[in-house]
Amino acid sequence: MSNVATATKESLSFILPDGSVKSFPAPVTGSALAASIGAGLAKAALAVKLNGEMRDLTRTLETSGKVEIITRKSPEALELIRHDTAHVLAEAVQELFPGTQVTIGPSIENGFYYDFARDEPFSTEDFPKIEAKMREIMQRNKPIERQVLSRAEAISLFEKKGEGYKVELIRDLAEDQTITLYTQGDWCDLCRGPHLPTTGMIGSAFKLTKLAGAYWRGDNKNAMLQRIYGTAWRDDKELAEYLSMIEEAEKRDHRKLGRELDLFHFQDEAPGQVFWHPNGWTVYLTLMEYMRRVISCHGYTEINTPQMLDSSFWKASGHWDKYRPNMFVIEEEGHENPYAIKPMSCPGGAQVFLNGSRSYRQLPIRMAEFGHVFRRESSGARHGLMRVQAFTQDDAHIYCTPEQLEDEVVAMCDLIQNVYADLGLADSITVHFSTRPEQHIGTEEDWDRAEAALRHVCERINMKWVLNEGDGAFYAPKLDFVIKDALGREWQCGTIQVDMNMPRRLALSYIGEDGEKHVPHMIHRAILGSIERFIGVMIEHYAGKFPFWMAPVQVVVCTITNEADGYAQEVYQKLIKAGLRVQIDLRSEKINAKVRDHSLQKVPALFVVGKKEAESQSVAIRRMDGAAQEVLSLTEALQRLTLEATPPDLVRKK
Repeated sequence: MSNVATATKESLSFILPDGSVKSFPAPVTGSALAASIGAGLAKAALAVKLNGEMRDLTRTLETSGKVEIITRKSPEALELIRHDTAHVLAEAVQELFPGTQVTIGPSIENGFYYDFARDEPFSTEDFPKIEAKMREIMQRNKPIERQVLSRAEAISLFEKKGEGYKVELIRDLAEDQTITLYTQGDWCDLCRGPHLPTTGMIGSAFKLTKLAGAYWRGDNKNAMLQRIYGTAWRDDKELAEYLSMIEEAEKRDHRKLGRELDLFHFQDEAPGQVFWHPNGWTVYLTLMEYMRRVISCHGYTEINTPQMLDSSFWKASGHWDKYRPNMFVIEEEGHENPYAIKPMSCPGGAQVFLNGSRSYRQLPIRMAEFGHVFRRESSGARHGLMRVQAFTQDDAHIYCTPEQLEDEVVAMCDLIQNVYADLGLADSITVHFSTRPEQHIGTEEDWDRAEAALRHVCERINMKWVLNEGDGAFYAPKLDFVIKDALGREWQCGTIQVDMNMPRRLALSYIGEDGEKHVPHMIHRAILGSIERFIGVMIEHYAGKFPFWMAPVQVVVCTITNEADGYAQEVYQKLIKAGLRVQIDLRSEKINAKVRDHSLQKVPALFVVGKKEAESQSVAIRRMDGAAQEVLSLTEALQRLTLEATPPDLVRKK
């Protein structure tokens, strides 16, 4: 029996991360616990975690359990620092701009924000003086103290301060909700906490980054507020690294590069839908052709299903109740049910499976569909290629027996890993195993079986994986494949979902070896996810410098003088005949100007030809990657670039 279990009612015992136990005759604060461990830890302590719950150091620990003292080195420290910086931002704004009301200000990924109600607009020109005031507040090093108030006390306090938004928040809290506020000097805010011990412990590694509008409580029927964003880190080095990454990310922004490289554009008349230009469409088709070849080699057959289906299909599948607000719905006079433009391909694909009797001998059946789908997204949520309203998914649905399930999923994991390797994105893949959410459909028995299968798969595959309890789809547990780009940003792209619910709801069956009907396992699988979004990720990962086999223009033939125009045309035609994507530049410009222009367009290779090259039937190759120029015979240059232009899956076949 553990020491915690044998503790008396009066005494408390705490298990530290190293397994040792600290016992006390009565409840203690987090600060006292840290001091009992060591003076150095007490000085470094920022907060305490008791049985997984973060608490202020000044709060009393009333129950025994597992504890961890949070220091600046702890992963949780950043959230504390960012939350406290948001509070300091709010205090600074109210000191500088009297009459401003504060609303909410949480920590977010890489930073924080605070929403303000103010008649006059803020400007980024206000940022330096706000940041200066924030540093002044931090240097005051005031204690950050927690207070518990009654509902009436809290309402009265904020009414006197003229903080109507805070009053509304308090009135909307549950009757049994503990109402807390945190003070730092003379300033206070409604907040659940926890917080650092003092404002001086926040540090100075922060920066305000941008302004935006935000509706109160996210409802466009409410007042428009002003949101100030910022970032905060443990130290100046972390801040500098982040700001450098942001600067690089701006250079790589796929929307900016999409314009510069003439890949695509958007228009208000077709919200959230892509106008692909020839260059961008070339990348799109090259990627699609590669995917079609790869999945064909893995036993997939391709289908295509209608864009518009009767709502009865979506009701049967369960999507209507869950996703109806995100669907584009069409009412037709004389038709009993509305139609929906498909937001996903699974119900349509299931109809192909249903069209005819299926035997266990046919399974597994792997049906792929590059389904064009539509999902309603608010204008504020849309973001270039990363979040659109119309896109193509590289969907697939696999129907198999229980005995085939694990091997099928393992094979899919291998396929996904191989594709990411071909596309240069396999250096850091993490599989997120997500289990049933609180609100889900289907029997617990089916969920148990599906989750057990995915857990076994995670143990079999040679990939890093983490468990995300309760983050599965409403109809199935799943494996999500998260990749990191060149800047270390994470993108969830591929997914595998083991579904026993939809096959039952859509009455899918096969004839088993026993001659009886059985419900197949239905596996939903995507590798790239949204093709549009994946291309956006690749643009930013490669900074527009696509791998040679994907580049929209692979070679430009440039002349040094007009004397070489005839030879340039000959080289151009031979490149075309070899299947390369090529352009020719016969302008009467200096060669350095031509090289600069095509380098800006991220063309990976230039064939430079002049009178000397024409006489020797050679070319001078200049590479965008900075490699030294080399002169090759035209025959050798064609052979080399033809090989470079071969997609990786076809190289493996040679």
